[in-house]
Amino acid sequence: MATTNLSAYDKNQLPDAEVYRFGIVVSDWNSQVTHNMHKGAVDTLLDLGAKKSNIDSVFVPGSVELVYAATRLCKKNNYDAVIVIGCVIRGETAHFDYVCKTVTDGVTYLNTQTDTPVVFCVLTDDNLQQSLDRSGGKLGNKGIEAGVVAVRMAELKNKFRS
Repeated sequence: MATTNLSAYDKNQLPDAEVYRFGIVVSDWNSQVTHNMHKGAVDTLLDLGAKKSNIDSVFVPGSVELVYAATRLCKKNNYDAVIVIGCVIRGETAHFDYVCKTVTDGVTYLNTQTDTPVVFCVLTDDNLQQSLDRSGGKLGNKGIEAGVVAVRMAELKNKFRS
């Protein structure tokens, strides 16, 4: 379990995001968590130089639907990286396990079968407080981390083109 702030990054150690395009897919389920992570990701991309016009956000009902929308964005081939943002909180049934596996497998598939890196920013926590702590609370904001990862992966994609 994370015990330190997840949001720290050194802007000087990261590539300039000005030339890159980003897609972000956000689940509306647990929106008090996911919308905070979305804000963290967008703010970070902008801080790292991305143009607001080069960031497209799509909202879907739940975490399973993240894969569908991310697939559509990857197939457009307009993006240097796509971030999927979701939050699955363990309940009393096996539903948690199925949702987590479906989303993880879907993102893995996209990362192996498309040219667009897909950044996994899906919290899979035991309770709401853990999710709140990781979406702008005492442990930072995983959306910020996803923004940093997206910029690094966009640069890597660009290097592979060369």
